[in-house]
Amino acid sequence: MSTTSDASPDGTPPADSLDETPTSAPSGRTAATAPPADTAADTAADTAAAKNGGGTTVRRTRSGWSLLLTRLHFYAGILVAPFLLVAALTGLAYTAVPQLDQLVYSEQLRVEKVGETAKPLTEQIAAARAAHPEGSIMTVVPPDAADHTTKIVLSVPELAKEDKQRTVYVDPYTGEVRGALTTWFGSTPLATWLDDLHRNLHLGETGRLYSELAASWLWVLVLGGLLLWFGRRRTYAGGSKRNTVLPERGARGVRRSRSLHAVTGVWISVGLLVLSATGLTWSAHAGERFTELRTSLSAYPPELDTSASASGAQGSSGHDHSGGGSAASGLPKGLSVDQILEKARAAGLDGPVEISTPADDKSTWSVAQTDGLWPVHLDQAAIDPHSGEVTARVAWADHPVLAKLSTLGVRAHMGTLFGLANQIVLAVIALGLSVGIVLGYRMWWQRRPTREDRRALVGRAPARGTWRHLPWPALAVAVPLVIAVGWAFPLLGWSLLAFLILDGLLALIHKRRTAGEVAQG
Repeated sequence: MSTTSDASPDGTPPADSLDETPTSAPSGRTAATAPPADTAADTAADTAAAKNGGGTTVRRTRSGWSLLLTRLHFYAGILVAPFLLVAALTGLAYTAVPQLDQLVYSEQLRVEKVGETAKPLTEQIAAARAAHPEGSIMTVVPPDAADHTTKIVLSVPELAKEDKQRTVYVDPYTGEVRGALTTWFGSTPLATWLDDLHRNLHLGETGRLYSELAASWLWVLVLGGLLLWFGRRRTYAGGSKRNTVLPERGARGVRRSRSLHAVTGVWISVGLLVLSATGLTWSAHAGERFTELRTSLSAYPPELDTSASASGAQGSSGHDHSGGGSAASGLPKGLSVDQILEKARAAGLDGPVEISTPADDKSTWSVAQTDGLWPVHLDQAAIDPHSGEVTARVAWADHPVLAKLSTLGVRAHMGTLFGLANQIVLAVIALGLSVGIVLGYRMWWQRRPTREDRRALVGRAPARGTWRHLPWPALAVAVPLVIAVGWAFPLLGWSLLAFLILDGLLALIHKRRTAGEVAQG
C-alpha cells in the first residue's frame, strides 16, 4: 500500500508529493535523487519550537487523518513487513502441498494399477492390521478417486502425545499395504512440516507470535494504504481512474515504485483482508477473543450425538473380537465397516467420507462427509453398530452462519475450498505481497538524501505529532476505538503501545538535543 497522503493543514503538499519530478529541477537531477524538501522546513520548525520552549501552534483539521495514516502506514510497514514477508513466502510454499504430496508420497497415496472391483474394507483393514498391529483403529477413509489408496488411521500411544497418528495406506484392489506415514489429522509429514513452518517457524507456541503479529497488522496496513492511495489520486492525479488501478505511465524513480506498490496492493487487497481475518481466527491471542465471541453467540457447529440408543447398546461388548469384528482387525462386533458405509450411503452421505469407529461400547459409528470443495458437503451421521439405524445427524445446513463462514474461510486460507483455482489465487496474493513489500523498502531507499552535505542510507520518516492535527471530536472517537481494537487484537495493541513509548522517548531525546544546539548557537 502507498505511504502517501493528502495536503497538510497549512496547504503544503505531503512529503511524498515532493518526490515528483520538479518542472524546474536542476539538470541531471531526478526525483529519485533529489533531497527531501521537507528536511529544512522540519529543522526550522524544530528550531522554532526549541526557542519557544517546545510549544507550537497546530491547526486541527480533517486532513490531519492523512498525516496520521501516513506515519502509521510507514512505521507499520517498516517494522512489520519482515514478518509479513516470511508469512507470504512460507504460505506460498504451503499452497503447493497437494502437488508436493503426490510427488513425494506417490507410493503411499496412489495405486499402481486401477482394478475393476475393490476388495471389501474389512479385508483391507485386516491387511493393514497384519502389517501394523500397534495401537487401535481410529478412522477408515475409503479412496475418493479410482487411483487413490484406502487410509487406515491408527491411534498409537507414543504418537498421540504429539496429536499425531499412524496412517496405513492399502491398495483397494489388491489389498497390498503400500506403506505407512506419521500424519497429523490427515496431513502428510511434508504438509505438516510446511504448515508448522508457516504457523510458527518450528518454534512452537513462541513462534506463533510472529504469524499473529503479521496477521494483526496486515489489515491495518491494507485499509490504511487504500485510504491513502485513493485519497492521493483524488488530490494529485487529476481524477485519473486508470492510474488508480494500473501503474502510472511514464513514471520514474520513487514515483514509479510508489505506483507499482500501491496498485499491487489495490489488486490483492480483498485477498489480504480475507487472509488476515481467517489467520487470526486460529491464532493464540486474537483467536481466543474470536472463540469468546463464538461462544457468546452460540456460533459453533452442532455436535454429533454418538451415544448409542438403549436398544442398540444392549448386548454390546465394545471392541470384542467376535461377530462383526475380528482379532485381525480389532473392530467392534456388530455390523462390519462395509455395512456401516452402506448405511451411510443409503442415508445420503455420498462423495468422500471418513468412517470413525465407536469410542466405547456405548457409542455409535460416525460417518462424516469430507468434500471440502465448493459447494461443500460436510454432513455427519451416527450409525448404531448393531441395528444400522441412523441415530443422529448433523447437516451442513444446520451450522450457524458464523460457523459456516469460519469453516469456509479456513478452507480458503488453506487453498482447499476451490481446488487448483484457490491455490493459484493464494500464490498470486503471496507473490503480490512479497513484491509490494520489496517496493515499499525500495521507496524508502529512493527517498534518501543524496546531496554531498546531507546523505543518508534511507529517506526521512514522516513527522511526529500528527495526532495533534486531528479535531478534538475525532480524537474522542479514535482513542476508545484504538483501545477496543487493541483488546480484540492483543499483539496489535501491545506492539502499538511499545512503538508509542519508544517514539515518545526518541522525541524527548531529539527535543533536548535540538534545544541544546539552539542554546549553544
